[in-house]
Order: sequence, then structure tokens, then C-alpha cells
Amino acid sequence: MARRTLEEQKAMRAREILTRLRSEYPDARIVLDYANDWELLVAVVLSAQCTDKIVNQVTRSLFQRYRTVQEYASADPEEFEDRIRPTGFFRNKTKHIIAAAQKILSDHDGQVPASMAELLTLPGVARKTANIVLGNAYPQAYSTDPLAGIAVDTHVHRLSRRLGLASSKDPGKVEKELMAIIPRENWFHLTYLLIEHGRAVCAARRPRCEACVLRDLCPSVSSP
Repeated sequence: MARRTLEEQKAMRAREILTRLRSEYPDARIVLDYANDWELLVAVVLSAQCTDKIVNQVTRSLFQRYRTVQEYASADPEEFEDRIRPTGFFRNKTKHIIAAAQKILSDHDGQVPASMAELLTLPGVARKTANIVLGNAYPQAYSTDPLAGIAVDTHVHRLSRRLGLASSKDPGKVEKELMAIIPRENWFHLTYLLIEHGRAVCAARRPRCEACVLRDLCPSVSSP
């Protein structure tokens, strides 16, 4: 009974947090640049352990060099590595992107699949990437897919723990904790609201608690 009461309290606090963040960041959305579903997938894969700003700088020329999924599938690995080198982990990212393009051509008629189960079979695509791609490319499918959830990046992971909405150090478990207290219709936007707040106020090293709209709701607030 006590456990259920604690989750109910978390859920109530989560609703207030969402309300305030929506008011603070009404335009919160993905900031990666892309022109189609495939470019979205490429950009999200490149964003692992890299800032969105650098990814957008890299994809500005990358998307001009490679126009179709077929061109990615047949790309020269060494040339591709050089083009994405600033994003870090460029060798693995190159292998994953080229292999994903090949699989999409062979198994999905050249189209980015519209289900979590199929997205998760693509090289380099784990739950965070799959949730982001599905939610942005296929919002209707995302809203009903039984495997869909909440994209947990570094900002979402850090803030959900600081705010007392989750306790695990494992992103997968944090996702499940959040899904248990956040209504499904808010899953997609939660990610971008927490990302915006993490960038603007709740930084990793020096959170600006004095400027935080969630100050009275946060158990981790620092003293002035």
C-alpha cells in the first residue's frame, strides 16, 4: 500500500512538473536537422555521445553528399568516417549507418520501418533512438505501438533522477519508472521538455537552482 501511495505522489508531482515545463518551453522539440525519415535516423545515430550542434554541422554537408538510402548503403567506409569524424565513435557509427541502410533496402523496401520492433532490428538502433525516430517520423504509430516508450538521453536520465521521478542508474530502468507515472500521451513531449530544461537551467555540473521553475518540487535543489 505504501508503495502505491508513493507512486501516486510521484505521478501527481510529475503532472505539475509537466505543466510548468510546458509553460516554460512551449516550443520544445527535436533540434536535429533533417529532411526525411532516413536523415532523421542518421542524425539520431550520430548524436550518440555528441551534441546536437555538432551533429547539425556535420549533417549539413553529409546530407548533400549522400542523397538516398542507396547511396548510404554503398558508401565508402573510409570516406564516410572522415565526414562524420567530429561526432566521435565514427568507426562504429559508420558501420551501423551503412549496415542500417543495407537492411532497410533489403528488408523494408527502402523505407524506415514504422514500428518499434522493426526499428530495434536495425544496426545501431537501441530503444532511445527507436523512440525518437518513431515519435518524430510516425507519431500515430508511436501513440499506439505496444513497445514504444520514453526516449531517455543524458538530460532525461539526469533530470528524472534529480527530480525524484526515477532512481535507477540504468537508462532502461529509468524509462520504465517514468512510464509508470507519466500518462502515455505525455511520453513523447516529456523527453524534449527535460532536454530543454537540462540545457537551459539544470546543467550537469552547475544547475541554476535559483532560476528553476521546479525549485519547490525538486528534492535535489541546492542551497543559494
